[in-house]
Amino acid sequence: MRVLQQCIYFPPEVGGLESHAYYLCRELVRLGDDVTMVTSRSIPGAPAREEMDGIHVVRTWFPGKHPPGWVFHTLASTPAYMRLARGADILHAQTFASAPPAMAARRRFGQPLVITLHTSHFLRLARNPLWRPVLRRIIRAADWLLAASEEIRDVALGLYAHPRAEALTNGVDTDMFRPVAPSLEVVPGRRRLIVPRRLFQKNGVEYLIRALPYLVRGLDVDVVIVGDGPERTRLESLARELGVDGVVRFLGARPNTDMPGLLSWAEVAVFPSLMEATSVAALEAMSCGVPVAASRVGGLPEIVDEDVGTLFRPADPADIAARIAALLARPDLAAAGERARRRVVEKWSLTRLARRHQEIYATLIEERRAVRAVKEA
Repeated sequence: MRVLQQCIYFPPEVGGLESHAYYLCRELVRLGDDVTMVTSRSIPGAPAREEMDGIHVVRTWFPGKHPPGWVFHTLASTPAYMRLARGADILHAQTFASAPPAMAARRRFGQPLVITLHTSHFLRLARNPLWRPVLRRIIRAADWLLAASEEIRDVALGLYAHPRAEALTNGVDTDMFRPVAPSLEVVPGRRRLIVPRRLFQKNGVEYLIRALPYLVRGLDVDVVIVGDGPERTRLESLARELGVDGVVRFLGARPNTDMPGLLSWAEVAVFPSLMEATSVAALEAMSCGVPVAASRVGGLPEIVDEDVGTLFRPADPADIAARIAALLARPDLAAAGERARRRVVEKWSLTRLARRHQEIYATLIEERRAVRAVKEA
């Protein structure tokens, strides 16, 4: 199949959406599809065109990482998208912000359109009366609607009762994300926590730092925060103010290739999110055999339970500390990590994800052929 994808961000950008789009496209290529990705030139110096692991990548102008920037990028990408759409079998927009060019191509050329809804941005805008009609129109345009979590699917259905709406959790490269030798020093007797979060307010890292004064009263802990963002300076200052800067290390952003070694160092991965779809980073931690402590928000309870970790109340430092301490004290902590790995391999591997996409694509393409055959008869 010739698959034309669009996603506003794509590697070398780092993040859950970017990882999902890249790994899905790469797996589709491995399974025999011809995949083109239209994305933004959000990183200065990124080539306008390149082939990345068999994916044809086309990057177009991008004014900035904010809603007006998304809108202007989408408009600017439409001419390039339309040229590519003419030869595609299926159109797939990753996120609502990437949908308008595909909607225009569907109207002009008639190929089926799949739209996947991701991220807390959709959830937030879905509450905005000004955005609701826009989102409703985008959802109605999809021949098949996918959502990264049940929560996102249900919110979308509240906007429009789409007959083909499916929650499909993001996938993980379980061959890459697996238990490996730790890349950081393991100090005997010191409990090891990793927080693989970009430093934005919605990711709640502030509340993990506020939980540390409670946690260090009874435990010797080493906390590593992997990720960067506008909150970093404030969070580093907060750690100093609370007297826990000696137990927290800010490593900044790291490439995906570094993550298996960093995750394998940890005993527990912490996700103190205030809003979340289905966290790719949490699934990656689980795939590395690391139990997860996460906020009871969004799609996180769909992947995390007491068998593989624990859930805590969001923005509640005392509860965060208590739940993490209880998890660290469990005699089956290592076994929980093994169960987490098995769960990801069984339910959320990239191959399962890509094959489900192929099933959806094939169904829509065959339906289109059948309709055309009837019209031509």
